[in-house]
Amino acid sequence: MAFDVHEAARLHLAVEVARGLPAADALVVEANGSPVELREVPGIEGTRWRLADVPSGRLEISYDATVTGRAEPALVAPADEIDFARPSRYCESDTLTPFAAAEFAGLQGAALLRAIRDWVAGRLEYDGASTDPTGGAVATLLRGRGVCRDYAHLVVAMLRALDVPARVVAVYAPGLSPMDFHAVAEALIDGRWLVVDATGLAPRASMARIATGRDAAETAFVSTLDGTVDLLEMEVVATADALPEEDVAAEVALG
Repeated sequence: MAFDVHEAARLHLAVEVARGLPAADALVVEANGSPVELREVPGIEGTRWRLADVPSGRLEISYDATVTGRAEPALVAPADEIDFARPSRYCESDTLTPFAAAEFAGLQGAALLRAIRDWVAGRLEYDGASTDPTGGAVATLLRGRGVCRDYAHLVVAMLRALDVPARVVAVYAPGLSPMDFHAVAEALIDGRWLVVDATGLAPRASMARIATGRDAAETAFVSTLDGTVDLLEMEVVATADALPEEDVAAEVALG
């Protein structure tokens, strides 16, 4: 990635694969050709947030990782059923509660998860030019189109509206087309965190976790905390030695 930093800025990065994955990796951040000091701030499920204070000029970020094998599925923490059941910035589950209750009456557990996945997949049209960075799940539902983060927000909001804890996960997704950072949902069903991708654009079994949070506000690959920054260019490449077939009805847990 390359950025034009108009004035000294503080950035919040989340591009490294989560701790706990068996990975050999390297992150390099340079401002005007000089290394930038990074401070790691650990997040949930191994999220590796980095804080960077950068001067004006050109900022370049490169990251390479090789993940071998898989990590153990995410554990369920005691606070998960509280933290991830509440409305959040982009997942206005309280607004959608009456709608979700009418649409999915009588469904529970894995059956509810499949029904919401299929409903969102059928309700939305994937459109890379349609996303609104300040809009949440309600705006996505009304618009009827969006990108992966919009799909994930709507899935999460509908699940929370029905008292199912759910969260957003940023991942690297081999097989994704068009290739980019990818966002999926995780739902707490029968004591397990199961991944839901209503876009159907990549096999879930090959995804590598980056960041986990209530919504995109906590999982964005770069956030500007102070200053003015423009993204100039970005290239994301994620490949797998063997790309599994995707069975949308299968229950899959991310490592």
